Amino acid sequence: MAHDPTRPFNVLFLCTGNSARSIIAEAILNRAGQGKFRAYSAGSTPKGEVHPFTLDLLRRMNFDVGGARSKSWTGFAQPGAPKLDFVFTVCDNAANEACPLWPGQPMTAHWGIPDPAAAEGTEAEVRLAFAEAFRQLSNRINIFVALPMRSLDTLTLQQQLDAIGKTKNTPTPHTSAAE
Repeated sequence: MAHDPTRPFNVLFLCTGNSARSIIAEAILNRAGQGKFRAYSAGSTPKGEVHPFTLDLLRRMNFDVGGARSKSWTGFAQPGAPKLDFVFTVCDNAANEACPLWPGQPMTAHWGIPDPAAAEGTEAEVRLAFAEAFRQLSNRINIFVALPMRSLDTLTLQQQLDAIGKTKNTPTPHTSAAE
């Protein structure tokens, strides 16, 4: 994969609404891959606002949410947009939609995660769905960040990206805040 070693890899996380999963993934990768990766997020039909539970969760995890906003993916296919190295869909709807042609032909993979914004139940149950989406994305992104990018050929890297998307989403044991 031809990449200028003086700049970070640019990664775009896509979802339909760009209000929860893709925003969470952007925040996680910008922290976990600091200096090595620069993450962005967008949606095919953005909601126009970030889900309040997304913002609450990220704030509680000490993420800066000042720049979090729901935006369209079309901006990343325009001249002057960041050159993308990777594009990951994190929802099944976006994976099945006709994506724009991304300049530079970035590597793509589908990392589907259940939509926490569609979760039903009590507020606590819905917030738990957001925490679970965070956990699943964090696991996948930590695997991604650990890949030896510069030493993998394109085919091997694509296989690794696809495998990350198939990572089993085994729930972690829940512990109370008092423990």
